[in-house]
Amino acid sequence: MGSAHIQGPLWGAAADDWAEHQEPTQAALYEATFDAIGLTNGTRLLDVGCGAGYALQLAAKRGADVAGFDASAGLLEVARRRLPDSDIRQGDVEQLPYGDDTFDAVTAFNSVQYASDPTTALRAIRRVARPGAPVAISTWGDPARCETSAVLGAMRSLMPPPPPGAGGPFALSAPGALEALAEAAGLTAETALDVPTPFVYVDATSALRATLASGPARIAIDHAGVDGVRDAVSAALAPFTAPDGHVRFDNVFRVVVARA
Repeated sequence: MGSAHIQGPLWGAAADDWAEHQEPTQAALYEATFDAIGLTNGTRLLDVGCGAGYALQLAAKRGADVAGFDASAGLLEVARRRLPDSDIRQGDVEQLPYGDDTFDAVTAFNSVQYASDPTTALRAIRRVARPGAPVAISTWGDPARCETSAVLGAMRSLMPPPPPGAGGPFALSAPGALEALAEAAGLTAETALDVPTPFVYVDATSALRATLASGPARIAIDHAGVDGVRDAVSAALAPFTAPDGHVRFDNVFRVVVARA
C-alpha cells in the first residue's frame, strides 16, 4: 500500500486555504525549477504532488501541456477548477497511472519525502518520463536557513511521536540526500541548486490559515485540538510579523535536476 490513504486526507482538509494563502508563496521555487528544466511551449509536463495546481498554472502560462497528480481529493478539486482542460488524477505516487515514456519533463515539488517509499516513487516517475527527460525533485533546504522551521517546531510539540523511519518536511534536506535518492531510483543527477523562497503573507490571519491547512498541522490538530495548535502557531508567527502586519519567513529550497 502506498501513502495516498494517509497523506490525501491530511493535505486536503483545508484545500481552499492552502490554495489561496500558501501555494502562491512558493512561486519563486516553481519558476526557478521551470527555468532549470527548460520548460517551454509544447513541453508535456507532469507535476507529481501538484496540490491545488498553482505550479501547473504557471507552467501552462509558459505554453506547457500540463498534467497533475496528487493524493488529495480536496486539493485536486481546486486544481480541476483552475485547469479544467488538463489531465488531473488522484492516487499513490508509488503507482502512477500513466504509460511508459509519456512525459517530456516531470516535477515533484516537496512531495517525494512524504511517500511511504521515496525510492519506489522516483522509480515510478522515471518510468513515465521519456528517456533523457529532466526530472526535478525539490524539498526543504537546510533547516537553519528555513525560518518556517520555527512554526513547524511549534507544531511538532503537539504531534504524536512519528512511526519509526517516518519522513518529515526535512527528511531529504541533508547535503547529497536528494542526489543519492535520485541515483538509487535509476535517475542520473545532474544539477543541484538552492532556491530562496520567502513565504510572505499579507497579515497574520493569512499566515495562520496557510499553516493550519498543511499536513503537519492537521496531524497536530487531530492529536491536540485546533485551539492549542492555533495558539502555538500564532505565537510562532509573532517574531516574523512586521509593524505593517505582513508576515515573512525567509526559506531556501533544494532542487535537484536529474535525467530519466
